[in-house]
Amino acid sequence: MSSSAESKMVLAKTVLSTVGSVAATAMVVRTVVNEFLPPELHEYFFFGLKNIFSRFSNQLTMVIDEFDGLVNNDIYEAAEMYLGNKLSPNTRRVKISKPEKEKHINITMERDEEVTDVYNGQKFKWVWLCRRVESRDFYNPRDLNSTQRSEVRTFELTFHKKNKDLVLNSYLPYIIREAKLQKLESRAIKIHTVDHENMYDSQSMNLDHPATFETLAMDSELKDKTLKDLDRFVKRKDYYRKVGKAWKRGYLLYGPPGTGKSSLIAAMANYLNFDIYDLELTELMRNSDLRRLLVATANKSILVVEDIDCTIDLQNNLANRANDSPSNSSNQQESKVTLSGLLNFIDGLWSSCGDERIIIFTTNHIEKLDPALLRPGRMDMHIHMSYCTPCGFRLLATNYLGIREHKLFKIIEELIETAMVTPAEVAEQLLKEDEIEISLNGLINFLHVKIKEKEDAMFRKVEAKQIETNEKKESDEKETEENLEEKRLPNQES
Repeated sequence: MSSSAESKMVLAKTVLSTVGSVAATAMVVRTVVNEFLPPELHEYFFFGLKNIFSRFSNQLTMVIDEFDGLVNNDIYEAAEMYLGNKLSPNTRRVKISKPEKEKHINITMERDEEVTDVYNGQKFKWVWLCRRVESRDFYNPRDLNSTQRSEVRTFELTFHKKNKDLVLNSYLPYIIREAKLQKLESRAIKIHTVDHENMYDSQSMNLDHPATFETLAMDSELKDKTLKDLDRFVKRKDYYRKVGKAWKRGYLLYGPPGTGKSSLIAAMANYLNFDIYDLELTELMRNSDLRRLLVATANKSILVVEDIDCTIDLQNNLANRANDSPSNSSNQQESKVTLSGLLNFIDGLWSSCGDERIIIFTTNHIEKLDPALLRPGRMDMHIHMSYCTPCGFRLLATNYLGIREHKLFKIIEELIETAMVTPAEVAEQLLKEDEIEISLNGLINFLHVKIKEKEDAMFRKVEAKQIETNEKKESDEKETEENLEEKRLPNQES
């Protein structure tokens, strides 16, 4: 055997001996610690050892928590999406999903897995850590997965210390940009609802509503005005900041049932690619729940409160329900959602906790609303969803029957102007028959019936008014006769 081979063998034996000695020493230390130190001190001991060894390391680790206080951490969300496309062949476990309306299969890291990314020729190691928290008071703001409400989730990014400026000034901004592009390409619009008992235990599903502004049977001028207002809003982030206003917009949709208020909301969401949060305020017990609910909603979203007039009417019921609770006897003022709390929810200080939000109220009876809800800055644009118009009928005929002109259109348009029917009622009639001629004649018959019902209702109203007038007249005459009789009796006695 040559001298070089012998020297290599000696070196190998020395290395193996050293490694064995270190391993044996580590086992002895671990045994001593476990046997002689209280369990409470174990974590501090090993944490101290880790700090000692880290002083000699050239690696730096950045911790990226899921939340920054009560609000989400944009870097965490961006990393979660970005790393799904960076999984290495050595990755053992991944999570996959595919919502029905999304184009691609979503791949994300599984907990405690590692991913190595290369940027500008430098290596960066990512680890996703999840720690269970048993405290019943702990919650994750805006966490839509009820199975993970007691988890603290964190990314750890480890790299060479010399690359710190590269990470802060180039790598992380690059990840945020890439994640936004991926989100726009694959994102499906979702509708969320919030459980009033577990505020952050929310449910969501893909919004599968086909409504668009092209299919809405509403006045064309009002439709164009709404579209322009939406376009102006999403382009004015810097303008809102310059004038000192929160980047939000309020819309009040009012009109009879069946005039398309819900369809307009869905069309807005589809047009802007915004999620919808369906907020049921009557289920909330106090104003503080409103603030927590607002924090639980994401940016680029539409917050919807349907039938706001019913929400206001139910305040007494909310107060009574709160008074029945023994735990609220000393907190009566905070035991119900008030109009003041609702106004603060719309345009108070807490309403600025988020960007690019649209708040929509709907009502069938605008006259029931408090004027404080209607002023600009709270409900910036009032949209009257009226009964079906001739223009709306033509759009519905195009959508449902595939025709733009017919000899019966003129008759139908004349009837619609006086029938006071909703777009939903017209659409229902057009759905009943596949044959165009039969369908349009069926609509004509329906409109005649509605006009007859309207005339009968007006006749009954006039008749009731006349009966009321006659009864009042008879009552007045009877009262006059009684007064005269009372005056005659004293005269006769005298």
